[in-house]
Amino acid sequence: MDFNMKKLASDAGVFFSRAMQFTEEKLGQAEKTELDAHFENLLARADSTKNWTEKILRQTEVLLQPNPSARVEEFLYEKLDRKVPSRVTNGELLAQYMTEAANDFGPGTPYGKTLIKVGETQRRLGAAEREFIHSASINFLTPLRNFLEGDWRTISKERRILQNRRLDLDACKARLKKAKAAEAKAAAVPDFQETRPRNYVLSASASALWSDEVEKAEHELRLTQTEFDRQAEVTRLLLEGISSTHVNHLRCLHEFVESQTNYYAQCYQYMLDLQKQLGRFSGTFIGSPDSTASPAAATSPPAVSAATVPTVPTIPVVPTVVGVPNTLAEGVLNPNEVKPPASGTRKARVLYDYEAADSTELALLADEMITVYSLPGMDPDWLIGERGNQKGKVPVTYLELLS
Repeated sequence: MDFNMKKLASDAGVFFSRAMQFTEEKLGQAEKTELDAHFENLLARADSTKNWTEKILRQTEVLLQPNPSARVEEFLYEKLDRKVPSRVTNGELLAQYMTEAANDFGPGTPYGKTLIKVGETQRRLGAAEREFIHSASINFLTPLRNFLEGDWRTISKERRILQNRRLDLDACKARLKKAKAAEAKAAAVPDFQETRPRNYVLSASASALWSDEVEKAEHELRLTQTEFDRQAEVTRLLLEGISSTHVNHLRCLHEFVESQTNYYAQCYQYMLDLQKQLGRFSGTFIGSPDSTASPAAATSPPAVSAATVPTVPTIPVVPTVVGVPNTLAEGVLNPNEVKPPASGTRKARVLYDYEAADSTELALLADEMITVYSLPGMDPDWLIGERGNQKGKVPVTYLELLS
């Protein structure tokens, strides 16, 4: 291998000069060129941006993927430039278990039917989670990671170059200062009373040598100062670009919040639908006989004395009130038979669109105002809603009750 010994020696000399200057600065034995206050503020702002971006990035990754082993696996696949294998979400895995359990217990049984309904909702929740993770990774994590691996690396590189230029500049200043001090000492008037006038000749020769050294040091200082100023300007422009980075991250943050809002809105809607489905069949579980009971249990029990009969709590019976038919207790509502109470009606604002499942319910549109009231014996999760001549049951969770 062909080495350029001259360049190698020059690089070694520069490295030694920088190391000596840095050490003397740390020990307080050498002066240091200070940057202006604005430049120092830009440096502090850039460091703060880098540190907080790293923390936000790491914690967002934890939020999206709580499993540390899975995060390490995704990191390795990304570094190897390979596609990350598809991973089943927790909701999808729970849905799979519930569906298999329903098939084992019997999909026609009440428990099996409920498992299927809940499992389907869990599957939809898992799919929504997968979509949210994908959207957040592209719109939020990727820009943050690109900044740390792209722009910040460029800024760090230019800052290191600026640091070297400053060390070179301060070293040149120190050499010039020493050369001027030696020149002044050599140029001092010699003592002509000495018995050896040869000292005057030596003093004049040394003065000329130090004068050449001063000129050389001044020339090197001018060159080094120019390189330092040029590098400082390049670094300043990069640091001022941090403002554009903040604007870009702000836009990405809005997109992240929008994705998270859509995700939780989907989850909320899915759970409302599930609650509505399970609420319709609540009577099935209350009144259904025990499937494990023996056939003999269905026959009339033998006569027993009153003392041996245990006290069993009974389901309360909804009393008949004026204007409310008995069919309300059975879950059947005829809107034409319902009369609003004399007092107790309230105004409510509809939060979300709602599609009526049957003729006993009232379809709703978001942001409309309706009148609501409750009747004795009604499910607390439902109210009677009126809009003009239309009336029917409406879910409380879709309403914002107004005073």
